[in-house]
Amino acid sequence: MELVRGLLIIGISMIILLENSSNVVGRYHYHKPKNKSSKHAGTGSPVSPSPDNAPDPEDPSVPSSPVNPPQVPSDPYPNDPGNNSTSDCIFDVTSYGAVGDGSTDDTAAFREAWKAACAVESGVILAPSGYVFMITSTIFTGPCKPGLVFQIDGCLMPPDGPDSWPKADSQKQWLVFYRLDGMTLTGKGTIEGNGDKWWDLPCKPHRGPNGGSSKGPCDSPALIRFFMSSNLEVSGLRIQNSPQFHMKFDGCEGVLINQLSISSPKLSPNTDGIHIENTKTVGIYNSFISNGDDCISIGTGCSNVDIEGVTCGPSHGISIGSLGVHNSQACVSNITVSNAIIRDSDNGVRIKTWQGGTGCVSGISFQNIQMENVRNCMIIDQYYCLSKGCLNQTSAVFVTDVSYKNIKGTYDVRTPPIHFACSDTVPCTNITLSEVELLPEEGELVDDPFCWNAYGIEETVTIPPLECLRDGEPESVQEVAAYGC
Repeated sequence: MELVRGLLIIGISMIILLENSSNVVGRYHYHKPKNKSSKHAGTGSPVSPSPDNAPDPEDPSVPSSPVNPPQVPSDPYPNDPGNNSTSDCIFDVTSYGAVGDGSTDDTAAFREAWKAACAVESGVILAPSGYVFMITSTIFTGPCKPGLVFQIDGCLMPPDGPDSWPKADSQKQWLVFYRLDGMTLTGKGTIEGNGDKWWDLPCKPHRGPNGGSSKGPCDSPALIRFFMSSNLEVSGLRIQNSPQFHMKFDGCEGVLINQLSISSPKLSPNTDGIHIENTKTVGIYNSFISNGDDCISIGTGCSNVDIEGVTCGPSHGISIGSLGVHNSQACVSNITVSNAIIRDSDNGVRIKTWQGGTGCVSGISFQNIQMENVRNCMIIDQYYCLSKGCLNQTSAVFVTDVSYKNIKGTYDVRTPPIHFACSDTVPCTNITLSEVELLPEEGELVDDPFCWNAYGIEETVTIPPLECLRDGEPESVQEVAAYGC
């Protein structure tokens, strides 16, 4: 009997202990995974591509996750709001008066929620699911306490077109994040740009189905801009139909972009997916981008950029440039694009510079890229010009140390798949090709790739044959090196 009584007391004690332990609220500590796999994207759920574009997970051509992603940012927020049982640091915009009906101006509520979250560590501005929030052009300014998270689980959008845009607001940008360190923009929601009325402005350069365009330019807002900020993460969101660039980073350092879905129509003008300039140490991973301009564009002042596991198309491809406009100096270095798919695009991987510029593009690697019905699969264009009035100039941005490895797939036969047009006076040097095999999507093989003043080597036989590439180095290579890489 005493033994039974003892066991009963022990059992009751264990039940009480378990009940008490279930009432303990713990704070989940978020550790950034070393491998940026599709299972981790901040607090947002992975964005599924549309059914038409969904990759087969068993398909060996599907890009894998990056092996060695850059170590940025470093643990941008210590508490994952998706697993945080307390509400002390979560600032729901509806608690600040946001209505979320798609027509009421909720700007003031977002600004108040930002102010409150900015003032505490690990603050979370939450735009909850089930709402459509309309806000006007806003600059969210730091510095803020460490670990700030802007979590969009619902839908966020600007006013509907230029006629609805407040006259006092800038028409060059919508959401701006300024002077921040360690911020995360994430969620499982949508940022809707309402761009169609901007695209159809009479002054907007607009590509028609037959290649025609109307004159421009005119102001249209970039949807999201990060300016003078560091240690940033953007993940999990669907961003679509921007009036101009979908996402822009300038003057930033330490940027991690993972699992985004960016989309706008094929003919939407100037709607680059991700644009970076004067920005260093960037990782762009596991994202789907389809739009009317460059899938990813890399401007001057960028270095140490790693792009992996990105699917582009339709688009204008992945571009470095344009660089050197208005006789300016431009420097870009250490750019890697790998394990990517580019489909139904006007360009594949491109370097474009204006005549008259100076500076250097160096240390560029394009590897393991699948092309599907792409024009200009591999292009260097040092005669980039948007009109017929561009004059020939002697100076140019020096392009050197460019590697193309394992570039395979199909091209649109309207243009040669390889086009290296280098400056008359500043030749391109140290171009390396290996395992380049490009076949026509339809029609006959185009066997006349174009080269002009381009120097390099073929480590393996290229398809189509590349007989125009010059061996060795130009006689003026020492003079060229003065351009400074």
